[in-house]
Amino acid sequence: MQKITCLLSIIIFFFAENVFAQIPVDTLQLSFPRAEKIFLQNNLSLLSSKYNIDVNKALIQQARLWDNPVLSTDQNIYDQQGGFFKHNGETGTFYVQVMQLIRTAGKRNKAVQIATDNTTISQQQFEDVLRTLRYVLQNDLLEVNHLLKIKKVFVKEIEEVNKLVKGMDLQLQIGNVSVKDNLRIKALLFSLQNELVSADAQLIPLQSEIKLLLNNNETKFIAPFLEYKFGALTTAPIPATDSLIQLALSGRPDAKIAQTSVALQNHNLVYQKALAKPDISVGTEFDQRSSYAPNYVGLAVSLPLNIFNRNQGNIAAAKSTIQQQQAITDQTFAKIKNDVQSAVTRFLFYQGVNNRQQLDFSQQYDALFENMLKSYEQRQMSLLEFIDFMDAYKDNKLKLVEQHNGLIHAIEDLNYAVGTDIINLN
Repeated sequence: MQKITCLLSIIIFFFAENVFAQIPVDTLQLSFPRAEKIFLQNNLSLLSSKYNIDVNKALIQQARLWDNPVLSTDQNIYDQQGGFFKHNGETGTFYVQVMQLIRTAGKRNKAVQIATDNTTISQQQFEDVLRTLRYVLQNDLLEVNHLLKIKKVFVKEIEEVNKLVKGMDLQLQIGNVSVKDNLRIKALLFSLQNELVSADAQLIPLQSEIKLLLNNNETKFIAPFLEYKFGALTTAPIPATDSLIQLALSGRPDAKIAQTSVALQNHNLVYQKALAKPDISVGTEFDQRSSYAPNYVGLAVSLPLNIFNRNQGNIAAAKSTIQQQQAITDQTFAKIKNDVQSAVTRFLFYQGVNNRQQLDFSQQYDALFENMLKSYEQRQMSLLEFIDFMDAYKDNKLKLVEQHNGLIHAIEDLNYAVGTDIINLN
């Protein structure tokens, strides 16, 4: 039995060394504003979206340009009188024509309007990407904060139980405690350390995603620096749900994209109708000899006769696309309303779950933890009672951490659903 005890002690010691080695020493603490500033400067997805805005702005400039004039020329290569390439006052001829396309029915301005709508949509898409990635970044930072709180619970218990293990090892040598009790305490320590490892394992993918979002290649552990007072969050008021819905419908980028897309399709219908109107080409021409009079100068005008193709198919398609986009917009608005209502319900639920009494209870429970440790050290309670209390303490502390985390994430979800910070977590 002593060999087993010795072996278990070695395992636990080795396990503890590896666990605490995983706790980051070199840590970079970031507040939400600081993290967002780095994110805006370095995130590659945002940079890509910014370039897309520049592309669409260039297309506006392109749509404003006039069509280039067309130069046509013709010169004799061979004729029977002059032979090859003979051109003088008596033989040979050449012909020159310059034509300019004039777009009718305001097609150019309508094309500029469509390009402007596309640029507006690209800007709104950038805002939507920013909103989504910002939400992911803040959620990851909040989850890191949550896991660090969980680790704090385990580390506190591990430190105290580890002291007991060392003391019991000395007592075991002089025969004051049994091998069985000694093993039970070490098994409790092993279980706590194993749960601490699990929390550390969950931090690894979070750190990877945070560093990807920030384009950070350093080895430092990134932890959030949050200054909110949790007690104030449990009583923080929010505007009425209808007001929040109107705020979301007017401010969320996806709502703006849907509205601008409807406007774009309406402008496209106007443009397609304008395309049914024929454009006019106007120019001048000079003919040296091939016309009825030498050195002929004339006015040239041409336009297509829209008898068969009046752009009927594109006009019909544009009308159907308007109806399709309007349905998509209605669906988007319904989703936004549902998002806000769901976020408000979740926030109010977690506000009810978390309250001042729970915070006071948590502080009282911490004081009880210290008293129970002293009671066990003074042999005023049995080992079984002590282990039961330790399990109950851990479970209750973790439940409180989970409830607190639920409220924090509910606030973040509410801010994301509305499209602006209703409650500031920093």
